Amino acid sequence: MTGIIVAFPKTEDAKGIKNLLVRNGFSVLPACTSGSQVLSQADGLNGGIVICGYKLPDMIYSELNECLPPGFEMLLMASPRVLAGCADSGIVCLPMPVRIDDLVNTADMMVQAAEARRRRQKGRPRERSSREKALIQEAKAVLMDRNNMTEEEAHRYIQKCSMDSGTGMTETAEMVLSAMKT
Repeated sequence: MTGIIVAFPKTEDAKGIKNLLVRNGFSVLPACTSGSQVLSQADGLNGGIVICGYKLPDMIYSELNECLPPGFEMLLMASPRVLAGCADSGIVCLPMPVRIDDLVNTADMMVQAAEARRRRQKGRPRERSSREKALIQEAKAVLMDRNNMTEEEAHRYIQKCSMDSGTGMTETAEMVLSAMKT
């Protein structure tokens, strides 16, 4: 589940919003009162949402947003005057005073979007290293040379063997190379 970090300069404000979100089923980390606390909590996470006010004791929202690790989004709660200055910043904004329904619905929308992004990331194949690419290229070259295959045919052969054996293409390329060397 996507973690939420709540940060406001006044402890009672931060705890109040945290408790409101928890009562509505959200996973919320301990409330923060400074940007450095937010960054230390965010360090160990693979993304999440920071709900904060305009100004914390050690930094303003824009500085905090720049320092957040990748995968984090920000929900800024501030006066309409302040929110006018953060247009086109990629920060989701809610004008103060905020209605409970607006906060809960916005947080829910952001959590769903973050989880959808995470699912898409998991489904994306990881990038091969240059060593892995070189192994696959070498195996294709051997197949092309010894079996008179085109590059596309050699690639499909390695791909099919990989799928049939349930191994990765790199491991299959290693098997092809070791079989051809004997």
